[in-house]
Amino acid sequence: MDKEESFFLVLYIILEMWEDLIQKAKEGGLDVIETYVFWNVHEPSQGNYNFEGRYDLVKFIKTIQKAGLYAHLRIGPYVCAEWNFGGFPVWLKYVPGISFRTDNEPFKKEMQRFTEKIVGMMKSEHLFESQGGPIILSQ
Repeated sequence: MDKEESFFLVLYIILEMWEDLIQKAKEGGLDVIETYVFWNVHEPSQGNYNFEGRYDLVKFIKTIQKAGLYAHLRIGPYVCAEWNFGGFPVWLKYVPGISFRTDNEPFKKEMQRFTEKIVGMMKSEHLFESQGGPIILSQ
């Protein structure tokens, strides 16, 4: 990777636009697509996940891979990005004893569970660079 240019693209745009936007980014000389993973979108209620349609994170990363680009996966869990509640799901504030963005066991437990879910999905599809995939950075 000899360029240091990236393009930030949120996967929650219209599914049918993914390939065209990613291709345009490539044609513009970019080589990395960054995307947030909004916890509140993918786990709208505790333990119930949504990865369908425009929220299909695996398909989005594979679309990046198909274009020959790299991916920067920004899991968070707090993403700010002018997004409601920083991307935290609303149900999280009702977890007993929770205190956000601190060294708090209930928060760390929920955060770890979600992060492991996302990382596990990417690993099972061999999407990390060490597995031959396009994800070169995850944070």
